[in-house]
Amino acid sequence: MPDRTKDVKKAEPRPRFSSAEEYEDFKQRLARRNHARMFNATFSPASLYTTITLDNEHEVHTFAEADGIINPFWRRLRRLNPDAQIALYPGRGKTTSRIHFHMVSNGLTEEQIREKWDGGTIIRIEHLREHNYYNGVDHGRDYTGLANYLFDHWTPERGTRHHYKGTRNLCQPEKEAATEAKREYSESKPPRAPKGYRLVDAKTNRYGYMCFKYVRNEDAAEAPPPNNRKRPLKC
Repeated sequence: MPDRTKDVKKAEPRPRFSSAEEYEDFKQRLARRNHARMFNATFSPASLYTTITLDNEHEVHTFAEADGIINPFWRRLRRLNPDAQIALYPGRGKTTSRIHFHMVSNGLTEEQIREKWDGGTIIRIEHLREHNYYNGVDHGRDYTGLANYLFDHWTPERGTRHHYKGTRNLCQPEKEAATEAKREYSESKPPRAPKGYRLVDAKTNRYGYMCFKYVRNEDAAEAPPPNNRKRPLKC
């Protein structure tokens, strides 16, 4: 028996994290997961995904300088539609190191976005995909891959812990009360899919918990194979 448990009254709880770095990593992974849930709850194939770049005349070298250009653009969009849902992600290009922005929005048109941006070139505006493939499996309207890609644009250089700028009306996922499992489940024997859903993934996470993922059947209609789809444009 370990010394720490020989006398229960004197026992001290085992620290959950071995270091401050491990705790910080845990918080980042939790924030990344919550961001993906918000993203999936807010955006759909009706949403627009926009990539915004700065031209030579407006090129900046710090994110503080970039705020001076992107914030007026943000306000112009908000005046067009105060109810628009917008998430904006600044980042640096991996090859050019130039600052650029990705934006996902509801309630704005392509024409409005192009008209209000005057700091350079909008190199891409398109609707989010109806079908998203992970490991060759169609996950329908699941944008976790894109959400994580955008979330990871953050760098300590930004000088803030906020990974993105979002309007206050971004949706939060509905929370369901936990239910007691009445059977023994495993990755090979998952729970029966709820009506209208189908199972697309079953795995055990790093903490030993089993995770089962379901998508709506209506999102699983026939679609082109993953090799025929366009990949996200990375700056």
